Amino acid sequence: MHITNQAMAINVSSEVARLKSVLVHTPGPEMSLVRPGLKSELLFDDIIFEEDARAEHLDMLEVFRKIMGPSSTVYEIRSVLLECFQQSEAQEYFVEELIRAFSSQPLALLKQELLHLAPDELLRWAIEGSASISHEKLAQIQVHPIPNLLFTRDLAAVVGHQIILSRAATPARLRESILMDTLVHFHPLFESLRHSIIRLPAEQSIEGGDILVASDRLVLMGISERTSFAGVLQAAKPLLTGGVETVLAIDIPKQRASMHLDTIFTFASETECVVYPPVIEHTANNVVALRLVGEQVVVESRYHIKEALEEFSGREFRFIACGGSERVQQEREQWTDGANVFALAPGVIMGYDRNTYTFQSLQEHGYTYMKTQQFLEEYRHRELDWAAIESGALKLAIGFEGHELCRGRGGARCMTLPLERIQPGKET
Repeated sequence: MHITNQAMAINVSSEVARLKSVLVHTPGPEMSLVRPGLKSELLFDDIIFEEDARAEHLDMLEVFRKIMGPSSTVYEIRSVLLECFQQSEAQEYFVEELIRAFSSQPLALLKQELLHLAPDELLRWAIEGSASISHEKLAQIQVHPIPNLLFTRDLAAVVGHQIILSRAATPARLRESILMDTLVHFHPLFESLRHSIIRLPAEQSIEGGDILVASDRLVLMGISERTSFAGVLQAAKPLLTGGVETVLAIDIPKQRASMHLDTIFTFASETECVVYPPVIEHTANNVVALRLVGEQVVVESRYHIKEALEEFSGREFRFIACGGSERVQQEREQWTDGANVFALAPGVIMGYDRNTYTFQSLQEHGYTYMKTQQFLEEYRHRELDWAAIESGALKLAIGFEGHELCRGRGGARCMTLPLERIQPGKET
């Protein structure tokens, strides 16, 4: 894959505008280093078969590249991090931040050993843990792999021309936060954002799965198991001073099944959302609007998420039920990420094809359902009808296999960190 060394105009002002560039991580050896006795500590419900998970992920990316087109880029975070670690300053920054974050471990005693690792060795150690290298001293300290790097969404969130660096709520994901911090500070790709970084103090937490960019004026944030209300307030202030008019904070159940807002609510088009009804539709008085009055953030309560979304966006929305109309299927398919769809363009979405009732709901709302290989065959020698897509006449819901990937409890949106989306009318 070609990785540019040039800065780009990173900008995301919509959940659904056509995707131009995205950061992902295809599963690697770190998956095979997760032992059954370690999986809960590493936030996994099951162990994952690396080879099948990689094949499923690559199938998803093949669809991405077809829809995004040749002028767009899918960045693999491992490749970009390796470029970053070619700079000794980046290596030193990463190691020092690691020592600071994990002060209870004797990493400070091994600082020089870490700094003398070749860039690829340091990166392998950072992702796969101490079991991945033969260095005698480093192997004596138990450093676990970070299989959750698969879910690049949680590392950060680009909002307009600003970037929120996630502060992981759990030690198992803190190394990912430090890797992303290093990447943003040292890789040329992020040069345009260097003066627009939003960072949280150590005692607060926020993760990218709880941040949804409805428009350049409106951002949604979940108060969840992984994102604190203090974290929302900390991130909201610079967003509001930077041009966002309203941040909607939605309080959701603090439980594994709904760890982030995007596990129960995602955008499919400019006026449609896929939602988990028991929490999103049947819960009220769990929304507050954050707005800037003078220099103060004012908090105003709202009755329901749909009401608030329509009020501050100026649009009417349709909520499409994850799992269809039956409660048992809603619960089953939310568990396998049925509500976690990812929009590559307005009304062009991807999700796990195992969530059949969710796809039936989408078809009832005018979407054409296609499996990955069917889509790739259909459009192998022709382009999508972008005029029909932009007008809403053509809506596609593409299902890809995720029998291994879903064991990690994250769907298509979880596995993607958009860096640039094209606003309508700016590129055909």
